[in-house]
Amino acid sequence: MKNHKKLHLAALASAAGILFLILVSSMTSAATSQDVPTKTYTYILNSGDNNVSVIDTTNNTVIATLPAVGWPYGAAVSPDGTKIYVMNFANNTTSVTDTANNTVIATVTVGGWPQGVAVSPDGTKVYVTNAEGTVSVIDTATNTVTANVNVGFGPNGVAVNPAGTKAYVTNSLSNTTSVIDTATNTVIANVSVGFGPNGVAVSPDGTKVYVENQLSNTTSVIDTASNIVIATVTVESWPHGVHIKKGMDKVNIASNPDTNASQTNTQNNPPTTPCGFNNFIITALIVLYIWKKST
Repeated sequence: MKNHKKLHLAALASAAGILFLILVSSMTSAATSQDVPTKTYTYILNSGDNNVSVIDTTNNTVIATLPAVGWPYGAAVSPDGTKIYVMNFANNTTSVTDTANNTVIATVTVGGWPQGVAVSPDGTKVYVTNAEGTVSVIDTATNTVTANVNVGFGPNGVAVNPAGTKAYVTNSLSNTTSVIDTATNTVIANVSVGFGPNGVAVSPDGTKVYVENQLSNTTSVIDTASNIVIATVTVESWPHGVHIKKGMDKVNIASNPDTNASQTNTQNNPPTTPCGFNNFIITALIVLYIWKKST
């Protein structure tokens, strides 16, 4: 079992320099009111080949391959399914793709080494976590950065509450979660959580935030009214992603290297894009590089 875990960790570390896959779905309706079934597409980030595969899930075939411009590493789809935002880790940009014709319509320069991304519920803003220690805020109407918010060390995961008033950012090397007031683009709280926080999700009613702590094998539950951790739940080894389905009373948590999924009881919660073990390794290396460069 120990040898299996070592091999699994080695494979994960190697994959960090070769390929990072993230899967997001987009629902695109027919242009007319005809009885045409809604289609679902899945976008796969091929970091090694520097492109994005678009899969039609009705027949599980690749219908398009989108070019990327520097190790695509994270992605999010707009609430209406018309745009996909792809983080280009190697050249500090975000590509905006029109899902109707699978064409890149804009490339936005963000902070250093973008990783996590979330779109506001109304689709007007995109929040990008940059490993250098900032969050870039993109105005989707103009595809320009309107603010760069300083957060903790190694920001990684990001989630926006249903009201769109708060963004929650996990700082994997500060062991904190920053709370951003989206009206002023300022950090109003830094909540201490477990070691190596990564994945993050907000409940549909906005009252709780769930943070996966990779290095302490726990989930921190934050009360959003007080910005205080009200519970710490022990889960499987190396939790890195959290998926919470509406209408369910459980939070699903992905773990490595045990390749298990834990469940935590909750009240109706939304899904969030998972973040992987590779993020933690790369974030640590980037921060070390920045620190050495500044000394």
